[in-house]
Amino acid sequence: MERRRFVFALPLTLLAVGASWAQEAVKKSRVGIVTTVGNPRSAAFFRAFEERLRELGWLDGKNLSVDFESGDGPSQLSAIANRMVQQRTDVIVAVGPELALKAASEATHAIPIVSIALNYDPMEKGYVASLARPGRNITGIFVRNPEVGPKQLELLRQAVPHANRVGVLWTDFSMDQIAPLDAEATRLGVLLEKVKLAPPYDIEAAVASLKAQRVDAVLAVGDPVLYRARVRLAKAGLDRGMAVVGGVPYVEAGALICFGADLNAAMRSGAEYVDKILRGAKAADMPIEQPTKFRLIVNLRTARALGITIPQSLLLRADDVIQ
Repeated sequence: MERRRFVFALPLTLLAVGASWAQEAVKKSRVGIVTTVGNPRSAAFFRAFEERLRELGWLDGKNLSVDFESGDGPSQLSAIANRMVQQRTDVIVAVGPELALKAASEATHAIPIVSIALNYDPMEKGYVASLARPGRNITGIFVRNPEVGPKQLELLRQAVPHANRVGVLWTDFSMDQIAPLDAEATRLGVLLEKVKLAPPYDIEAAVASLKAQRVDAVLAVGDPVLYRARVRLAKAGLDRGMAVVGGVPYVEAGALICFGADLNAAMRSGAEYVDKILRGAKAADMPIEQPTKFRLIVNLRTARALGITIPQSLLLRADDVIQ
């Protein structure tokens, strides 16, 4: 009788062990995205992030859960970051201006944070000890835009040589980009008409005011507010016969010249950081990288609509030309 009990009990024990192993095998890692980008799942660079995770073997809904949450200000972002901590998120990805990283870093000193820092220096702001060895729970990609604006202004002058008055739109998020633009404008002999936007961020009114000042083109600095309004901004400029210049994502909105870091590539790199951390790497030991890939895109469709002839020399340098 005792032998029979053992024989019957053994398969049950194996079943229990198997069930326990199966639960461990399908356990999901959890990644939380904190960002200022409205409806982030629709953004091309977030799709690039998820695509790279899939290539690395992380499948959302199977062995991974990716939560996207967007907020407009400090209180909303702080609430999102704290909620992710309470949900025992394995990695928090802070994307966008400093507000996103500030919220995440204040919420936790333990959970690894991958920062996609747009328009600010995480070392200069005191979040990490150095870019080479962050020294705490933060690592990631550092996309600095103050150097990008002057290049955009230079490219605009090459595309539109008569653009002697250029409007510049900016907000509190992007004030550190104005001084480099002023210096480049002096070098090029360009007069800048700067308009600082404040809530409720009336893009159309700002573009109309620049038109009244007889500007020849509008430059949108790297800024989350302007990014969200890029379609409206490009249309407002086109409706008033003014070229719009901005970062790479502005190409989909119809800007004339787009130049900047390849955000798709930056987010794919961010996915690689997440992959390494989920497999045991420590954020403190992972150097913060800066993007090496920049793209120049010329929109000939917009050029035709504005009656602008783009020099062949500029077209030959472009990574992409929109026909």
